[in-house]
Amino acid sequence: MSARGTLVVGSGFVGTGIARRLAAAGEPVALASRRRPRHLPDLPGVRWHALDATDSVACGRLTARLNPRRVVLVHGPSDVTWCEEHPALAVSAHTAAAANFAASAGDARLLMISTDNVFDGSRPGNAEDSPVSPANAYGRAKLRAEETVLAAAADAVVLRVSLVYGHEPTDADKWLNFFAACAHRLLRGEPVTVPRDQWTTPVLVDDVAEVTAAVLGAEAPLPPVLHLGGPDRVSRAAWASVVAETLGAPARLVVPVPRAATRYASRPENACLTGSLLGLLPATGTIAVRGVREGARHLAAAFTAAR
Repeated sequence: MSARGTLVVGSGFVGTGIARRLAAAGEPVALASRRRPRHLPDLPGVRWHALDATDSVACGRLTARLNPRRVVLVHGPSDVTWCEEHPALAVSAHTAAAANFAASAGDARLLMISTDNVFDGSRPGNAEDSPVSPANAYGRAKLRAEETVLAAAADAVVLRVSLVYGHEPTDADKWLNFFAACAHRLLRGEPVTVPRDQWTTPVLVDDVAEVTAAVLGAEAPLPPVLHLGGPDRVSRAAWASVVAETLGAPARLVVPVPRAATRYASRPENACLTGSLLGLLPATGTIAVRGVREGARHLAAAFTAAR
């Protein structure tokens, strides 16, 4: 980066979405991850850098070379099932990356994207001041990373985000987000088996990117923890039905089943975020986060155009 721009650590679905939003606004953006993303944003000012975020020396060298004015941590591993099978590795990876950038960020604003899985799911919604109690190994790893960042950097911000969705092609690097996975299968006429007893407050990736950009540019001081959840609390089965209706797929293709019978068994019953702080901040108070029906209408053309 010739000018002081933003370093986004993590080049997955959310990280590239944030990078795309910042670059479109003219911000120089560096994306850093172990592997080059298959769908690197094709925008001026976006550069990719190979990085093992658990390597403190490599992180220090990269931040010294780039001298970013903002650092966004969207690091993994983020596969909830993998984390459940490898809990110690998950905690180690998340904590090490958080510590490395908290130590090397210098005067850069540090923002970490976190998760609703830091709550146990016993309540229908969780605000910024709700007591944390991680639902699974992924939630425990993210909570440790949150604590590491906030303890080491006085002006750091943790933005907890509910389930993120948006368009992804079938050849995405990893698993598809829930909306994309449902949409591609429904358009092929295939059934989707989804939990009827797990609720979330989904957020469109474009809205996540817009809020993130606004928080990065907001005047300090900011609350240390912010929550971003969508306006709708829906079960995955009800949400999949909205996707089917919007895409014109038969309703019978959505097959509701118990959460315990799916890959979402380790997710909390209520993966839902509420909160009022974003609405009170001048930088974010006017941002309208879209509900699931509006989000589905926004995405429909991108999925049907590829057919």
